Amino acid sequence: MTTSLKLIQTADEQQIAEFFQESVGQWHSERRYYTLPRGETKEMESLITIRFLEQGCEELQTLAQIHDLIDLESLTCGACVSWQSTNKINPRQESQGLTLFGALGNILYRDRGFATSKPVTADYYLPNPQTLCLRTEYNNSVFEEEIKFIGSKYRTRQSIISRAGEQLMIGQYLEKRIEA
Repeated sequence: MTTSLKLIQTADEQQIAEFFQESVGQWHSERRYYTLPRGETKEMESLITIRFLEQGCEELQTLAQIHDLIDLESLTCGACVSWQSTNKINPRQESQGLTLFGALGNILYRDRGFATSKPVTADYYLPNPQTLCLRTEYNNSVFEEEIKFIGSKYRTRQSIISRAGEQLMIGQYLEKRIEA
């Protein structure tokens, strides 16, 4: 017996689907991390590739399974984000990888977090169709992120990492669309 896909989405789920669809393509990201309170900086650049994930696809079903969701087709949409990062000052590859995002209500399920390889969830909201705000908590840390479209060719991102109410790091990003 097959299960029919959920056809009704909440307003949040519709907005996140549109945001993910607008994000599809390749992006060149330049970013700077500020370590607080010392003020040390690290400059990175990345090639980021984003794919939209339709409800019921294998990747979202795997993500639902990782999070022990009963209905493996419950995630209404998602994104697969892969990256290759290089240190701008000392040109060597710093990291590469892939992460999955899946939406259900106002929660984003992820297969890994920024500072952990374990699955995490993030509360999200869109104050407007061009801006996505996330809040993730794990390992006694809080990760707040804002991603904002500037037209169709640019995005800005800002991440703030805090622990015990003290800000530890700020990441600021400028991303330019290479191709859709």
